[in-house]
Amino acid sequence: MAASELIEEGEVRIPVEANVTSSNSPTQTRPQRVANGNPARPLTADEPDGADRSERSGLCSMRLLESLNSKLKRRCDYEKICAKEELTDRLPNEWWKTGVAFLYAFFNLVFTTVVITIVHERVPDKSVSPPLPDKFFDYVDRVPWAFTVTETNGLILVGFWLVQWLFLKHKAIVGRRCFFLIGNLYMYRCITMYITTLPVPGKHMVCAPKLYNDSTGKIWRILRLLSGGGLSLTGSHLMCGDFLYSGHTVMLTLAYLFISEYSPRWMWWYRWFCWALSASGVICILVGHEHYSIDVIIAYYATTRIFWAYHTMANNHELRGSPNNYLSRVWWNPVFNFLERNVQTTVPLVYLSPRALLSSCRERYQTMGIERDD
Repeated sequence: MAASELIEEGEVRIPVEANVTSSNSPTQTRPQRVANGNPARPLTADEPDGADRSERSGLCSMRLLESLNSKLKRRCDYEKICAKEELTDRLPNEWWKTGVAFLYAFFNLVFTTVVITIVHERVPDKSVSPPLPDKFFDYVDRVPWAFTVTETNGLILVGFWLVQWLFLKHKAIVGRRCFFLIGNLYMYRCITMYITTLPVPGKHMVCAPKLYNDSTGKIWRILRLLSGGGLSLTGSHLMCGDFLYSGHTVMLTLAYLFISEYSPRWMWWYRWFCWALSASGVICILVGHEHYSIDVIIAYYATTRIFWAYHTMANNHELRGSPNNYLSRVWWNPVFNFLERNVQTTVPLVYLSPRALLSSCRERYQTMGIERDD
């Protein structure tokens, strides 16, 4: 029962109300009240306290960040795949077109040997028609070993370009450009050689005897010239008359142009070295008195102009359909459109590592084997 008591402390009286209950009565607890007067809800064992609640919120935040990160990564991978597919669509290999361009170049190279064999029968004898006057020959005496330097430099440049081309990722596109230009230049050479037959540029030159109506002998000469690559180093080039214009200048110049066009900008030393090989090889043609100066000049002019015209149209797509593009008036523009129709962007300088090149060749071989089995 409740009782009121007065506790006296000196002169101050403090009233104290005490609740007295018997041991037999149950304990009554009153709920605590907060500032708004409502009773506070007691915590149960199943409900987390403040530390547990903050830990769970941190875990949820981490899971959310991981989810966002994984989705972003998948999105980036998807965009990379789409970009690769888009680039592949804009730069298709189309190896069959490269094969057509190769056949075109091969035909003109063979046709060149036929024309050389025909023209050789028309070359005037040195005793009847002496060499024409040439200003370079007037000031520079002949050096016998100079032409050997020319052919050696040419073989080195062609070897450099062949290795460089093999490691290009888009070798199909670049290859058909190279074959098409070779075919064009040697077709022009066949025309100029046949139309104008110049006498030998020096009395040191030894020409094979004429065969006249011996068709079998002419065929054997054509095959010998083809087997030796038309080089004096191999002893296959014994005919005269193939002077206007210089085929050696064409190959030296064209090999350097392709090496320079499709090599990285930071390899300036490599381009300068190839330029030195090309320039010295062209000069040695004249030093060896193997061609007239006009032969070399026309060969250089024809090679550089055709190369630059082709690559100007190939690398500037807005020119292809422009009515003011006078380059499109060349006779080979339809062939250019056939070769470059599906190439929608400039060919990037992407090289394959030796391992990637071997793996791609292995995959292509396995694919061909599967197709044969099917």
